[in-house]
Amino acid sequence: MRGDLVRKLAARCLSTGLAVLAFVTVALTGATGWGLALAVAALAAAAAEQRIRPGADLVAETALIAAAVLVGYSRRLDDGLDPALVATALVLLGLVLLVGPLRTAGNLEVRVANLPVRGWTPLIADQLGTALLGLLAVVTLASALTLPAAVALVASLLVGVGAGAVALDLARRRFRPAAGGGAVARALRRHRPEFLLYFSAPPGSEYQVTMWLPYLERIGRPFMVVLREPEFLAPIAAATDAPVVYCPTLRAIDEALVPSLRAAFYVNHGAKNSHCIRFTQLTHVQLHHGDSDKAPSANPVSGIFDRIFVAGPAAIDRYARAGVQIPPEKFVVVGRPQVESIEVRPEPVRGLSHPTVLYTPTWTGHHADADYCSLPVAEGLLRRLLERGATVILRAHPYTAQNPASARQLGRLTELLVADRARTGRQHVVGAAARELSLTECVNRSDALISDVSGVISDYLYSGKPYAVTDMGDEGERFVENFPLAGSGYVLRRDMANTDDVLTALLDTDPLAEARWATRRRYLGDFPVESYAEAFLSAARRELAPAKTLAASAQV
Repeated sequence: MRGDLVRKLAARCLSTGLAVLAFVTVALTGATGWGLALAVAALAAAAAEQRIRPGADLVAETALIAAAVLVGYSRRLDDGLDPALVATALVLLGLVLLVGPLRTAGNLEVRVANLPVRGWTPLIADQLGTALLGLLAVVTLASALTLPAAVALVASLLVGVGAGAVALDLARRRFRPAAGGGAVARALRRHRPEFLLYFSAPPGSEYQVTMWLPYLERIGRPFMVVLREPEFLAPIAAATDAPVVYCPTLRAIDEALVPSLRAAFYVNHGAKNSHCIRFTQLTHVQLHHGDSDKAPSANPVSGIFDRIFVAGPAAIDRYARAGVQIPPEKFVVVGRPQVESIEVRPEPVRGLSHPTVLYTPTWTGHHADADYCSLPVAEGLLRRLLERGATVILRAHPYTAQNPASARQLGRLTELLVADRARTGRQHVVGAAARELSLTECVNRSDALISDVSGVISDYLYSGKPYAVTDMGDEGERFVENFPLAGSGYVLRRDMANTDDVLTALLDTDPLAEARWATRRRYLGDFPVESYAEAFLSAARRELAPAKTLAASAQV
């Protein structure tokens, strides 16, 4: 996160600094050629800042660049006061002032994918900043080539007309909304979704949704996905055929939640969930995006939902152990359907000479009490694995790069494995190759797991294969009390002093093989392997059944 902040700050300083330098060079020194060159550099920096900081306010930068270019243009023409250049300056000034407000207004409009609705205005409004930078580049080129000012005026008017059309359409939508809702609401009423998946999260969190989409589709009822952040629209729409709607405001949610809806599913405890929970006519179901003994997995906020779908009885016990009192009738044990494709190894395999070990370090978390990351001490662990002839699949948490220190530590581990692969030929899987594999594929390729406290362990438990857990809080005997899932695994101490003993148990003797099966039932439910996901599908369909149907089935 600190690295991301530094990158954004550097982008802002570079674009602003170059814009100021371009204007000062042209206005005060008369070095027109150098000033125009600096203006081009400032435009490139501003474009880069737009990619790094989507929605960045570039009014000051674009105003300075435009002023520098126009002053330089006037000097190169050397014709005195050119009316076309004056008109160009006025159009550019209007665009500089309007681009930000129009983009903001466009971002308040509903956007949709996978529905036969064309909403061009918000999309164009979002690209006006890029169009302005492109226009300034054209004007700079015209100045450098000493083209007539009419060329710059025509280019400016074309962009200005487009911006004006966007402004008029946005004003019409705001002050004269269509009766019965807009085109998106009408299309959704025709689609008649019976449930929705509601999602709000930080960037890079779309995996929380994509893991559930195949199972929501298998419910066999029409549904929709409601998003609160625009960056998720494209990746989530690509993962499903269901309508995906970006709702930037509460009014947009009011419009999108059509009468046919009966239930809303959630995959996290995002603060914006309350914007949908307020619709009391819906049944609100928390699914979570993994099952683990982490502190956030027993969040008291879960109590606001009508139903809490959990993988197994252990999840219910977790809330009680954390002192979170939730009525028992809210819990529904549905298993963890995502594990159904994991290959189960019913008999322990001992004495592996060339094992494949999956290592899944988690991220540092938002708060210290949720920091279970083992990356700082992992290098010695991987070296011991390599000494035992192991092939390693290194699959880090998607948020790892948000912490610069973690990113550097992961980089060193990747270099270590790449060097070993070149030396020994062992096919370690790291970096992009590891991210391209699904977790299920990683589990099926491996013989054992080493993980921090995370939901990966619960998924791995389904395979029946051994796992080790890192005790990064150095809790000793209390570790298993706080994280019961570790009781059926082999615990690595923070100082890694017991690494050899743990690896021997993990890869050779496996004394906890039988205990894992009882833990598996507690954490993942006791459902048949051949129809494991049906527990979730049946529970979801019950929440969608009309009250009359439920009453009739209860009487039978």
